[in-house]
Amino acid sequence: MDHETSAAGFWEARYADSDRVWSGRVNGVLAEVAAELEPGSALDLGCGEGGDAVWLVKQGWDVTGVDLSPTAIERARTAAAAQGIDEQRLRLAAADLAVWDTDDRFDLVTCSYLHSWPVEIPREEILRRAAGFVGPGGTLLITAHAAPPPWAQQHMHDGYTFPTPESDLAALALDADEWEVLACERRDRETMGPDGAPAHIDDGVVRVRRSTAGRS
Repeated sequence: MDHETSAAGFWEARYADSDRVWSGRVNGVLAEVAAELEPGSALDLGCGEGGDAVWLVKQGWDVTGVDLSPTAIERARTAAAAQGIDEQRLRLAAADLAVWDTDDRFDLVTCSYLHSWPVEIPREEILRRAAGFVGPGGTLLITAHAAPPPWAQQHMHDGYTFPTPESDLAALALDADEWEVLACERRDRETMGPDGAPAHIDDGVVRVRRSTAGRS
């Protein structure tokens, strides 16, 4: 199998082999950032089972969610329907983030924990593409694991290198005249894992804002 097919197969199998992979709770970093923004249009890249996307809709956003796994997307649709959310408020697509495209531009683009092990994805390329989906005055938020989360040990392999906020920011290759860096930092926090057990994780956070004069 080629690189993308291998990643697609791995993630589809992981979702299909479990009734639920993630907790369904919103990412705390996203909740904090979104609370500071006026709701508008949002794009959730790597939306998984829809926890963040559904939460954003409930806060007043119109959301597009994209994930590699069709099973994850179907679970996101089910989660949205259970909240009374229709397809006009939350549009979902199963697609490879390295090639998925849209003419829409968004007020908020979020990439939460966009990691893949043991089968890697072209993560830096996806992040650069994510920046291209941000409209004038919009925000790009990247939240990453800066160290292994406790629940991921069984899926990891030797040699996986976690990104730093600085490496993610550098990978974006942003035009300094067009973008403002609002955060590039590492944060420690207490949370609960997918199984509900308490966990300590290290987040890498990059938050940048496109100029209102940026290209559309």
